[in-house]
Amino acid sequence: MSFNTFGKIFRFTTWGESHGPAIGCIIDGCPPNIAISDKEIQADMDRRRPGNTKFVSQRKESDKIEILSGVFEGKSTGTPISILIRNEDKRSRDYESIKNKFRPGHADFTYFKKYGIRDFRGGGRQSARETASRVAAGAIAKIVLKNLLGKKFSVYGAVVQLGLMGCDRKNWNNKEIRKNPFFCPDRKSVKLWEKYLMAVRKSGSSCGAVIELRANGIPAGLGAPIYSKLDTDIAGALMSINAVKGVNIGSGMNSAKLTGEQNSDEIFKKGMNTNFKSNNAGGILGGISSGQEIIVSFAVKPTSSILTSRKTIDKFGKNTSISVKGRHDPCVGIRAVPIGEAMMNCVLLDHFLMNSAQCKS
Repeated sequence: MSFNTFGKIFRFTTWGESHGPAIGCIIDGCPPNIAISDKEIQADMDRRRPGNTKFVSQRKESDKIEILSGVFEGKSTGTPISILIRNEDKRSRDYESIKNKFRPGHADFTYFKKYGIRDFRGGGRQSARETASRVAAGAIAKIVLKNLLGKKFSVYGAVVQLGLMGCDRKNWNNKEIRKNPFFCPDRKSVKLWEKYLMAVRKSGSSCGAVIELRANGIPAGLGAPIYSKLDTDIAGALMSINAVKGVNIGSGMNSAKLTGEQNSDEIFKKGMNTNFKSNNAGGILGGISSGQEIIVSFAVKPTSSILTSRKTIDKFGKNTSISVKGRHDPCVGIRAVPIGEAMMNCVLLDHFLMNSAQCKS
């Protein structure tokens, strides 16, 4: 399998399978002499790990990181940082009854057609278990960005739609996001979402979600106008996450409904500062950051592993049916929040380093 590496200057390679002994990543391109805190990395890992609330998969993984290289006396050395995450609660037996069947909505069929292998143990390499490694890499990127950009830098992700249930973005509160199990930015929506998702789970079904990311403190000038646009790389990074089916930058698809007057973000000067009257562009113009808040959203499809019986075929080409049991998220979009933040952090750091190599800050 090729293409296990992401990034250009700040790069990481992930490895491992869902039910193997461990997973992990090797991070290359981290600047030296950056204070690296295990606790800070672990805090992001804990937000993604399964089993931490009743609304996600009940697979019990501590996702405790082990830094094997690249950090000495609490600081990055500039050499590859290798991180190990052990798989502690794998149950391959849960998949024995469906090991020859293709799960509709999963990549079982296409993976088998490409590689000739049916790794039924939770999906093997195609499992979202891989994303734990991305979160570890993203935590490193966030630490570096804080060091380079200061306290003004932040990336916050939140679920703004859970299945059919939306929330009021006007009530967005960064502090509220970390206080509820849905990463919801609107406190008034939490109780309604809880009832909704419990009903979905009891029915044996699942639902999708929309996640919004907001990045602040990003200087103008990151990105390139043609083949390495900042929004191109952000969209690609988010589309690489399991179950993601669409990405909006700023107003995104809704911009098609606007007039030229409505869509253009007027610019004005106030004192020494350049300001914009609106932000339909999502903080990116012509592939280059404008200095505004970067706003991106992405859609996550419903969890494909459901109890409801579905028609499918097996690897021998025979018609059959399947009902997927096990410990699955009723909405994979919830745990996609820290994953989306991680990928955003990795892209932003990569572009910051590329920009520093070409242009004077």
